[in-house]
Amino acid sequence: MDTLPVNIPGFVWAYRFSPGEKTAVRLNNSATVVDLTADNCFYWLHLNLVDARVPALLDTLTGLTEDAKSALTTRDTHATITVDEQMLYGTLVDCQRDFAEDTSNLGWLHFAMSDRFIITTRLQPLRSVERARALIEKNPGKFSRPVDLFELLVIEFQRTLIAIVIELTDELNLIEDFVYDNAPRDERRRLAPVRRTVVRLHRHLRTVLALMRRAAAADEDEMPFGFDDVARRLTSRLETVDHDIYALQDRARLLHEEIDSKQSSETNRHLYLLSIMTAFLLPPTLVTGFFGMNTANLPFAVGDYGTEYAVALIVASIAFAWWLLRRVDIL
Repeated sequence: MDTLPVNIPGFVWAYRFSPGEKTAVRLNNSATVVDLTADNCFYWLHLNLVDARVPALLDTLTGLTEDAKSALTTRDTHATITVDEQMLYGTLVDCQRDFAEDTSNLGWLHFAMSDRFIITTRLQPLRSVERARALIEKNPGKFSRPVDLFELLVIEFQRTLIAIVIELTDELNLIEDFVYDNAPRDERRRLAPVRRTVVRLHRHLRTVLALMRRAAAADEDEMPFGFDDVARRLTSRLETVDHDIYALQDRARLLHEEIDSKQSSETNRHLYLLSIMTAFLLPPTLVTGFFGMNTANLPFAVGDYGTEYAVALIVASIAFAWWLLRRVDIL
C-alpha cells in the first residue's frame, strides 16, 4: 500500500496509458499533475469529491470545458450524458460498496472524457469502478483509447446489475416458496425492499439507455473518436439487462398481488366465521333479552324450573339457527 502523502487533491488513483507500448502505469500518491501527461499517452484520473479542493484542481487541467468541470463537481443524483466539442461528460449511475461487502445502494459516477484523458469523480466508493481498476491491473495492454475505459466502466455497471438481478431473483424465489406454501404467512414486509430496489434500478437504467441512444445520434464531429461504435455496443448490452430487470419487476408485482389475494381470502374467511358465530348467538341473545325485560307476568317467572326452561330455549334456538343455515346452504 502506498503511504506517501498525496499531492493531487482528492486523489484516489491515476493510470497513465501508453497505447504504442500497450502498458498502463499506476501513479503513486506523490504524483503531480505534470506526471499525468506525456507524449502519445492518455490518463485516467479518479478523484474523491469529499475533498473540497477538487474544483480548484480541475481548473488547472487542460482540455476541460466549463460544462465538463461542472459535470465533474455536481451533486446531482440523476444520469446525464452530453456530447460536445469532441468531449463526453455527465453522470452515470452505479452501486456503492463498503469495506465489508458490496451493496445495492445507488451511487453516482461523474465523468469527463476526451481523446487525451478520462476523469472520474465520486462521493462514495463504487462497485463497477473498483472492478474496472482490477481489470486494468490484470490486463493493462487492452486499453488503447479513453473511450475503451468508458466502455469498460459501463460494461462493469452492466455486470453489477446482472449480479444484483441474480441476488434479487434468489430472494424472490424464497419469498415465492413461502407465499405458495400451505401455511399462511405475510411476506409483504420482505418483498417491499426487493420491489423498491428493482423499481429504482429500472428507472435509472431506462434513463441511461435513452441518454446513450441520444449521444450515439450526435454529430460525428462532436463526439470523441470511436464513441459511435462503443455507444451501439453498450446500448445493446444495457437493453439485455433492462429486459431482465423488467421481467423481475413484473414478477415482483405479480407476487405482491398474490400475497394481497391470499390476505384478502384469509380476511374473508375470518369474516365468514365471525358472521356464523353472530348468526348462532343472535337467537340466544333474543331469548336472554326477552327474559331480562322489566315487565310482569314473564313465562317461567314463578316456579322451580324457570332457569332450566330458559336454558332449554337457548339451546333450541341455537339448534334452530344451525338447521336454518344448513337449509339455505350457508354452512
